Amino acid sequence: MSLVSGPGRGGASDGGVPEDLKLVIENHVKYIQILDTRQDELEYWLTEHLRLNGVYWGLTALHLLGHPEGLPRDATIDFVLSCQHDDGGFGAAPGHDAHMLYTVSAVQILATINAVEELDRRGKGGMQRVGEYIADLQNRDTGCFAGDEWGETDTRFLYGALNALSLLQLLPLIDITKAVDHVQSCANFDGGYGVSPGAESHAGQIFTCVGALAISGRLDLVDKDRLGGWLSERQLPNGGLNGRPEKLEDVCYSWWVVSSLAMIDRLHWIDGEKLAAFILRCQDPEKGGLADRPGDMVDVFHTHFGIAGLSLLRFPGLEIVDPLHAPSNNKTNPEQLKLLISRNYSESVSGHYSLQSNVIVTAGPIRRWTW
Repeated sequence: MSLVSGPGRGGASDGGVPEDLKLVIENHVKYIQILDTRQDELEYWLTEHLRLNGVYWGLTALHLLGHPEGLPRDATIDFVLSCQHDDGGFGAAPGHDAHMLYTVSAVQILATINAVEELDRRGKGGMQRVGEYIADLQNRDTGCFAGDEWGETDTRFLYGALNALSLLQLLPLIDITKAVDHVQSCANFDGGYGVSPGAESHAGQIFTCVGALAISGRLDLVDKDRLGGWLSERQLPNGGLNGRPEKLEDVCYSWWVVSSLAMIDRLHWIDGEKLAAFILRCQDPEKGGLADRPGDMVDVFHTHFGIAGLSLLRFPGLEIVDPLHAPSNNKTNPEQLKLLISRNYSESVSGHYSLQSNVIVTAGPIRRWTW
């Protein structure tokens, strides 16, 4: 999957805003499908470090658009497995170092296309080795997770670990209680969460922390009204959302902010119609794809998160997305997953784990946030 930007731009071809704001589903599908044909462009190679993430973004967008067949299944599986290392982790592309974020994307992709069993059939060490790679990145004293062997820690990595292990049904490999404690240490007075203890609240990190607490069955720890107020203040007069105070709007926060609001039952605290209109203004109605804001070049990252945001708002014509999880045809029964988590952690965590639809593949996090 190519991550090259363009050639289209958000809004009409002349740079203006189309009067008739409709989601051009077929154009978005075609845009995603032709991305990998642009390998003669320099940007294709400069973004190789995001290749596996890009496959997930494009694949998930296609599922939300109602075209799960949009990418070739066998070729997708082959590419994912070609990125795996002997230690069970995955790199961004063949030959790249293994990292938590790419490993999460690999698991998400395989789960989305009902191919997790390929890890046991053709992978290196099976699902267990993938789970052990992830679990070994947890600091058993603090509960936090590193991204790779070099030790950088981030709440993105913690959420990704819980996400992937829940899909593989291997959550017992990690210390959930310590992970929850670390998330709580990243909470701020404004109700938000940062990348680490004492760090500024940011919408992307809030998604990862709230998502981790949701998987752990500990949403009871969230100050929902205070957090809901902070998140709702991210909406600007043009309807778009930013990631923190005094920043520009960006389509990707249509996912980070809105999914967080949905998980704490505060989605009604923003103007959904204005947000949907903003997202639609960011699409190229002729060539497909979405940009971060009107007038900028489209790319697959913003295409994915813009469409996911519209789905959260129940926009007509899209598959319904869960605020914690994105659509898939995964064969794992969510009720079985809920029982698995409750059974393994009933002595250490309270609350319950619930999915709002029969889907179990997350939509993020898989990159650094736009600051």
